[in-house]
Amino acid sequence: MMDTLVSTDWLSQHLEDQDLVVLDCSVLVDVETGQTSSGRAEYEAGHIPSAGFADLTGDLSDESSPIQWAVPTPEQFCAAMGELGVGDDSRVVLYDSSMSFWAARVWWMLRWVGFDRAALLDGGLMAWRAEDRPLSSEPSALSANQLTPAPRPELIADRDEVRAAIDDEAVHLIDALPEAIYSGEQAMYGRPGHIPTAVNICTMDLLDESGRYRPHDELAALHDGDRSERTITYCGGGIMASASAFAMTRLGFTDLAVYTASLQEWAADSTNPMVVETP
Repeated sequence: MMDTLVSTDWLSQHLEDQDLVVLDCSVLVDVETGQTSSGRAEYEAGHIPSAGFADLTGDLSDESSPIQWAVPTPEQFCAAMGELGVGDDSRVVLYDSSMSFWAARVWWMLRWVGFDRAALLDGGLMAWRAEDRPLSSEPSALSANQLTPAPRPELIADRDEVRAAIDDEAVHLIDALPEAIYSGEQAMYGRPGHIPTAVNICTMDLLDESGRYRPHDELAALHDGDRSERTITYCGGGIMASASAFAMTRLGFTDLAVYTASLQEWAADSTNPMVVETP
């Protein structure tokens, strides 16, 4: 069996496994402008041997939507993953070149379509490179496969569910963004603050200095809620929120969803309330 979080040592020992599909999910972010672009060129320059490239800026998203990284239909997503070699009996390891947030988004969507044989590489490409492990510029040699969708729609929340959650004490909202954005000190998508009733657990706090997830007891201390109650994570575009949902799944939360459109959609509608923390 494969854990949902694997080490660089584990991956190095299993790279030749016939059922293993490794995917680089990197998206590049311009630190000055915040603009994002495909990590394909970086992948082509050097990636973990045998890895394919999963493009969240391309066919893993609904490119017809005005929402960036909008979720495609389960059938479209499974078809795209099948082209990358992922089949019903595959095992999948996902990584990216930053903090594993993009890889976590793909992990969550795999879970959403009913596929549970996926893991994140703890520390991602940064950890692999830091240990001077081999890189390749060769494309993946995996053939197309068949991934059958068995959707779990409850794993993705929409705007209406989030609106209803504001007035429902049994549903919990978690803002995965940095505290400065949550409080309203910095605006995101043109509006400051957070969705009413949301608590702030920044995804960055779930990782250590190397980009690896913190130990189980430290993560558990940050998430003291009822693990059986409905919980929805959100951020700016559903990316950091997916990484938070990944950690919470490992902690045993059983009724968890990601608001994948997040503040991209919420902040664009002035009728959607937002709260600014007062000093």
